[in-house]
Amino acid sequence: MLEIENLTVEVGGREILHNLSLNVMTGYTTVLFGPNGSGKSTLLMTIMGFSGYKVKSGRILLNGEDITHLPVNERAKRGIGMMMQRPPNLTGVRLKDLVRVTNKGNVDTDKIAEELDMSRFLERDVNVGFSGGEIKRSEILQLTAQNPCLILLDEPESGVDMVSIEKLGEKVHDLLTGPTHCAGWREKSGKAALIITHTGQILDYVEADRGYVMCNGTVACSGNPRELLAEIRKMGYQECIRCKLNQANLIRENIVSEG
Repeated sequence: MLEIENLTVEVGGREILHNLSLNVMTGYTTVLFGPNGSGKSTLLMTIMGFSGYKVKSGRILLNGEDITHLPVNERAKRGIGMMMQRPPNLTGVRLKDLVRVTNKGNVDTDKIAEELDMSRFLERDVNVGFSGGEIKRSEILQLTAQNPCLILLDEPESGVDMVSIEKLGEKVHDLLTGPTHCAGWREKSGKAALIITHTGQILDYVEADRGYVMCNGTVACSGNPRELLAEIRKMGYQECIRCKLNQANLIRENIVSEG
């Protein structure tokens, strides 16, 4: 569904992503691990098409279509939805109205709001005075209403208390696996997800199919997400960085020797 090809991105005159490539297959949940400041959020913002993220080279393909330079609204129309880590306050816009406008999947949003303990927030302005957990639950409510084909989750577990992370995790699981949690539902429905995480805590609630590790603005390695998480917890992200540097040095040595 999503192909990132040799993507280099500049923010505020500084290059953040360097020749980054990864794929998200239809029917798959892909997890991108990485330390703080590695460029994970920049990648999602670039995929979503937010301003200020300048693509210097490379391409972003959605279902084979080059969307690299499409505006945000066109990407949303094509089925990309995103839970932001730090969404803005929308003063003067009630959460109820935003959810109603974005409800493209005939979702019973009142029921979802009740399950997320968000019913009492529907009459309030979006995110205004919300706690960290309430903002995340508001985001997942909006995302559920939008019913996108490509789901982008930016650090869903950050700034969330234990009660909120459980509610959030359950709803993220429902969003990715369907209301009946049946096997193959994502493939049949044409859905896929890319989740970025620093701690990996979201994997306590979500079954992921593929994992990538991001360091210093590029992909360091890929593999089984739970095996990668176990290595990260054991060795830390610095080991991934050292491994990436060793690989680069080996490539240089081979080029020199062959030359």
